Order: sequence, then C-alpha cells, then structure tokens
Amino acid sequence: MRNVQVWESTIDETRKLTKMESIRFREGMEFNTEYIITVDETVTYQQMDGFGASFTDASAWLVANLLTDERREELMRKLFDREDGIGISFLRQPMGASDFAWKIYSYNDVLPGETDYELTRFNIDHDRSYILPLLHQALKLNPKLKVMASPWSPPGWMKTSDNMIGGRLKPDCYVVYADYFVKFLDAYLTEGIPIYAVTMQNEPGYEPKEYPGMIVTPEEEALFIKRYLGPRLAHRQQPTKIMCYDHNWDVPMHPEAIYEDAEASQYVAGTAWHVYGGRHEAMSQIKEKYPDKEVWFTEASGGQWIPPFHDAFMDQMKHVIRTTRNWSKSVIWWNIALDEKNGPTVLTRSTCRGIVKIDQQTGELTYNLDYYTLGHISKLVQPGAYRIASPTYEDDVETVAFRNEDGSKVLIVSNRTTDTKMLAVVDSGNSFTYTIAGGAAVTLLWREDE
Repeated sequence: MRNVQVWESTIDETRKLTKMESIRFREGMEFNTEYIITVDETVTYQQMDGFGASFTDASAWLVANLLTDERREELMRKLFDREDGIGISFLRQPMGASDFAWKIYSYNDVLPGETDYELTRFNIDHDRSYILPLLHQALKLNPKLKVMASPWSPPGWMKTSDNMIGGRLKPDCYVVYADYFVKFLDAYLTEGIPIYAVTMQNEPGYEPKEYPGMIVTPEEEALFIKRYLGPRLAHRQQPTKIMCYDHNWDVPMHPEAIYEDAEASQYVAGTAWHVYGGRHEAMSQIKEKYPDKEVWFTEASGGQWIPPFHDAFMDQMKHVIRTTRNWSKSVIWWNIALDEKNGPTVLTRSTCRGIVKIDQQTGELTYNLDYYTLGHISKLVQPGAYRIASPTYEDDVETVAFRNEDGSKVLIVSNRTTDTKMLAVVDSGNSFTYTIAGGAAVTLLWREDE
C-alpha cells in the first residue's frame, strides 16, 4: 500500500514543518471518527500559480548586505529550493518604493517642478545593486518561479500632489503612466526577469500619509486599463497578465465595477486580493459572478497586531486553507525579511514582521512562524497543481487538497480547536488515520506508486 509522507507543526513550537515518520494507506475503510476526509480528484477547481512573498527594497537590502555569502546562499536555498527549503514559487515585487524601503524612489525621478513625459530618464538602476541579483538567484534555485509587479505610486510628477505620497494620477498622465509600465516590463525582461502579471495600484482604496500610495477609483482603473495599459500589453510579444484591484476583501464592488465595464474587463485576467478587511468568501462571490475571471491572494503580512506564536500561526494557517478553498491561485505573504525593528522602512513605526528576521546589530538570522505556515503549502504543492475536492469542518478541522502535475496528492489540515482529533483520510477506496493535536497543522503527501 501507499506511503504517506507527513510534515507537522505544533502550537507548542516543538515541531515546525518537521518531517515525521511516514504512515501507510490500508485497504478498506474501517475507522471510528466523525472527521472523514475524502479526497476526490475527479472534482477539480483552480490551477495553482505559486506561493511566496516579496523581495521589497528593505528585504533585498538586508539579505544582500547583512549576510555572509555562505549564510545568504543558505537562506536562499531554504526559501526557494523545494528539497532544502520551502520552495517559494511566486514573488510580488513592488515597482519602485513601498513602505518598506530605505528611501522613496521611482524609476523616473526628476527634480521638483520638472516633468519627463518622454521618459528619457527612466531607468531601473536602483534595482540592479541588490534586488535583481537576488531575483536571478531565486530563479536559478526555482526555474518555475513567477514574478508579478505592483506599484505603490507613479513617479511624483505624474500626480496632483507632485509627490509619490498622496495625490491622484493626473488625467494627462494616463498615457505616460502606461508607457512607464511598458518601460519597466521591457527593462526587467532585458535583465532576464519576465513579469507574469501587474496591477495598476497597490491598495487603491487607501491613501497613506507616510509612504507612497494614491486613491484610484474603480472608474479610474477601468479607464486606465481599457484605454491605455490593456492595449499596450496586448501588443507586446511577451505576455503579461493584468490583475485588477489588489486590495481587501471588504470592497468587492471595486472589481465588480471593472468587470461590468466590458472594454476594461476584456484585458483583465482576474482580481488580486489582500487580507486586511472582509472575509475570504468575497473571492468566491466574485468568482461565481464572473467565472471567467481568476483569483489571486497577493498580500498578507504578519505583525504585532496578531501576537505570535499561537494566534498568528492559527491565523495564517486559516489563510492558507481558506484562500485556496475560495479559488485563489496563490498565497503570498509580504516582506521576505525585516530587521529587529521591523524595518528598514520609511514609516515612523513599523509593526510588520518578515518571513525571516535579520538582526542589523548581530547579523543573526531567525526563521519566523511565517516561514513555516507558508512552507505548509509552498513546499509540497507545486505550480500547476489543481485544487481537488475535500470536505472541511469550519473552525474545527479545516482542510484543502491538491493534485500535483506528477500525480502526487497533497492534503493540508489545520486543527483549529484545542482538542486532539482523529482523522480518517480516504482516497480511491483506501484509507489511513491520523491523530492531529490541538492547534497543530499537518501537510500529507502521497503518490499512487508508493
């Protein structure tokens, strides 16, 4: 009978994505438990793109400058290699500065009062020093890696505020901003980094006071896509998808408005969603209403607002399972690395947490809980896998299942109670049982030929 490989994390932290002794299927289905998890590969849902985080300016600087060559190589393997690490397969890269950067910058900065509608001063030199080298290393470690890009702001001279903080996109800058996107895509492609997808604006419903950002209404986004960005990207030889929205679940009216605009909708592959408001089910509601549009979950940051280890671990395992059960093709955390002060950042105070912590004073490297929660899906579920049917017991024993392209099957389980639970997993008429401790998470993998 088939072997089942097991990776487990426990809420007391004694196990963190620890590989356990394998168990075996047995013939028949004799068990005594109410938790019967039937994995059914005949029912398929979305195809997965990948799982990962962001090499923000802050993250890339820390990894490139504070680690020895040996430690950096070790970290990159533990991030991007599936055997030695968690096999990150998707990166969401800021186009210019985000809140986690040493300074505010774009790819076309000019002196105050100046403009550059011809984009003669466009360049990605900032990224060449430490961001691009890490992207190249990541691609070498995981050739299936997909990279998407999201701007936090256009260059300041394109905005009513004449600044990357605040303001709106000037009406006469829609054309040049679309050109800016194409310049970026071409520059990255020349560097050997094809961009899989873009969004127009990170969190278009929020206008930050300390870091780059701007309000973009659904009508403005639809106009930009249908008249400017969409036609330009459609004519490029290297395809790049457009995702709309890129913000929280609590405003589904934003992507709805874009999809109701047929001219804009034709260029949009689907919706990008964030975690900081609303419920996971918003993704399914939009998917059901617009079934030809895909779903991506593109940002969830760990931070001090949800204390580690217990609360944060439970919260993130919930996102791993519920986002994918609600049609998401991706699970993407935020910063890959931050320091002991949750920076570097342009914020007065940061409460975010990276996947890893790199202490600027000591150089010590710490793998945070975010590394292990992401690893529960990224290590075993391969890009190209399909989600397949499995039951879930909400706020009790939650599950999600996948079939990889090599035929292996993966089941992720999170016990959201304090009680130990006995599970019976059924596949193709055979079964095995597994006892999962309260608060624990487990990823189970099996192949037909084992």
